[in-house]
Amino acid sequence: MRHLPTLLAQLALLALVTGCATTDQAQLEPGQRFSDCADCPEMVVIGPGSFAMGFDGGEPERYEGPVRTVTIDYSFALGLTEVTVAQYRDFVAETGYSAAQGCFAWDGVVAEMRDEANWQNPGYGRSLTDNEPVVCVDWVDVKAYVDWLADKTGQPYRLPSEAEWEYAADAGSTATYPWGDAPEGGCRYANVFDQSAAAGIDSPLAPVACDDGAASVTAVGSYATNAFGLHDMTGNVWEWTQDCYQMPYPAAPLDGSPVSEGECTRRSVKGGSWVTGITRQRPTFRGRDPEDRASIVFGFRVARDL
Repeated sequence: MRHLPTLLAQLALLALVTGCATTDQAQLEPGQRFSDCADCPEMVVIGPGSFAMGFDGGEPERYEGPVRTVTIDYSFALGLTEVTVAQYRDFVAETGYSAAQGCFAWDGVVAEMRDEANWQNPGYGRSLTDNEPVVCVDWVDVKAYVDWLADKTGQPYRLPSEAEWEYAADAGSTATYPWGDAPEGGCRYANVFDQSAAAGIDSPLAPVACDDGAASVTAVGSYATNAFGLHDMTGNVWEWTQDCYQMPYPAAPLDGSPVSEGECTRRSVKGGSWVTGITRQRPTFRGRDPEDRASIVFGFRVARDL
């Protein structure tokens, strides 16, 4: 006698037909990877925990404190890598969305606004590759992508909060950098301003005393993962977060949720880029930029509730 397929078998069949993966969220463990569809960003499960967020210091007008204990009592998922050119192209092709025109450029020497630049032509002087992080997208552009991804998959995608981002970047480390206190240890883990990036330019930045082999932006996932299994949390491109930037950081929230109160004239960006001084590569460093700032060194990764 032929039996009807079980619900699990039906879901598996549906996944094969649609190209989407099914995930039993109740069984997800920290570090596990999954994807909600064939072309969706691959996600990594981040487990709950507490950490000391911030640093009692920083640059003038960029205070990184006060240090506070943040407790994230839930699991969530974070993109394995930054969102790529190909993934953003899928969104634009499906929706017809028109992203920012004009892109702020900084090449280690000169800062300028390039009116002709956009995410399809950032100004690299070469063609884009599909697996590079998308750049020249402002905060509104990345929110549009995240909202589309949530609608497409029926899953709660969003931008990470600044606290979630810093927790995931630290990955349990209490050192200056996730890999330790020595900046030159970073070339195994991050595309930073190093010997290759500094070669042939007269930059005011001091390059790190190591060589990661990349003179500019590079393909996502090119370096080792951190202890939470995430690529490129440091370097390659800065990443937008959900938070309204406030300095000093307010006394609350302390539960991993984003800062959302008050006038939101700037958003927090984290992580640094291939052409950022190493002191800004620390997970505690807080970039602060207006929502309409599109930059050749700004990208993003997505988060998802579990």
